[in-house]
Amino acid sequence: MIPKCRYTSLSLWLLFFVFPGLPSFSQEQPAIRPEEKVYKQINGVVLKAYVYYPPDYRQGKKYPVILFFFGGGWNSGKVSQFQQHSQYFARRGMIAVTADYRVASRHQTTPLQAVADAKSCVRWLRQEAESLGVDTGRVIVSGGSAGGHLAAATATLPGFDEPGEATTVSARPNALILFNPVVNTSASGYGAEKLGAQAIAASPVHHITKNLPPTLIFHGTADTTVPYENVQEFQAKMLAAGNRCELTPFEDQGHGFFNYKEQNQENYLKTVVLADKFLVSLGFVDPLPAEHK
Repeated sequence: MIPKCRYTSLSLWLLFFVFPGLPSFSQEQPAIRPEEKVYKQINGVVLKAYVYYPPDYRQGKKYPVILFFFGGGWNSGKVSQFQQHSQYFARRGMIAVTADYRVASRHQTTPLQAVADAKSCVRWLRQEAESLGVDTGRVIVSGGSAGGHLAAATATLPGFDEPGEATTVSARPNALILFNPVVNTSASGYGAEKLGAQAIAASPVHHITKNLPPTLIFHGTADTTVPYENVQEFQAKMLAAGNRCELTPFEDQGHGFFNYKEQNQENYLKTVVLADKFLVSLGFVDPLPAEHK
């Protein structure tokens, strides 16, 4: 059984012993090169999605898809943040996608335009399901920090759709995996000054209802950017509404603890393995070999 919140160097090695089917990222394993797609064009801005296909991808087969949104306070950030996560899940038999979206530093936009882009990208995945090979009933949306806000927003927030977009196509995912997400944009959370009068309207924790997608959250208890108490409140409200919501705390970890790092992959590995097990529990992917009974 994996420890709840900590790894030693030995337990890092044991990940691959306990889970022999765990995809590794050694230099001997060739990288999966993503295909570049355009999912949206708006006001002269071309927004791209980078699609990582499973190595054994077959045309005509339907695959679960996981969509990642990078963090950066809705001001900056890079789609490469979740490159390694995408490699992992593609090797687990999923289609993985990293998506660009409008941010203040490059496009002089607000978080509201970023939310609209996130919803557009989910709709694009469903609209292009046939050509991409996407199973529209297994759409997982993920992200870190402000990207976690966008992921949560696709599931919780009414409105903020791009004008003229086909809203008959659902922008709500079938599951959420959130990495130190911004779930409260009010004065007691993060980002209220950037949203002004729309702070509550854009705050996922203020729009929790029943029948929301099952959700997994990873968060550092020492996060000074996004208060840990915010995700505790989010989980409590989700559970009270009858939704599945799992919160995994990382003791004494700060913001961005989960990012892939060449010199220290312990937190990255733990989060992807627990995310993998979450998706297995939903029936979205097959168990790793060691989990077969």
